[in-house]
Amino acid sequence: MIFAPVTRRTAYVSQPRAVDRGLERFLVHAFAHDAAPAPARPTVEQDEQAFRLQLDLPGIAKDQLTLGIEGNVVHIATVEGAPRAFKASYKLAQDIDASASEATLEHGVLSLRLAKVAPQSKVVALTIA
Repeated sequence: MIFAPVTRRTAYVSQPRAVDRGLERFLVHAFAHDAAPAPARPTVEQDEQAFRLQLDLPGIAKDQLTLGIEGNVVHIATVEGAPRAFKASYKLAQDIDASASEATLEHGVLSLRLAKVAPQSKVVALTIA
């Protein structure tokens, strides 16, 4: 018998674990009959003044949807009695100015323009004695 030394490299270890997690997620969603669907992922764009989110919500009317803004978190949920249940929260990188933000729902696409809160400097000037 011939024995050869085997070296284990970390570059080869991380790839199979990622594949295992992907396979596990697929099998859980494929065979879970009563599991709730994963929340929809919005497309997010941003510029210096605002974030822009677009989210597909087919079959939901304007009056069946509630939006809430709390700091840098956006809460979206359907009301009871809506034809489809949806509830999700999205955390953004910066606080949102709710008074300058706007939302539209057209043809099943929710479009949000969320204005960023302008950062305020908290620098205090000291005098030299």
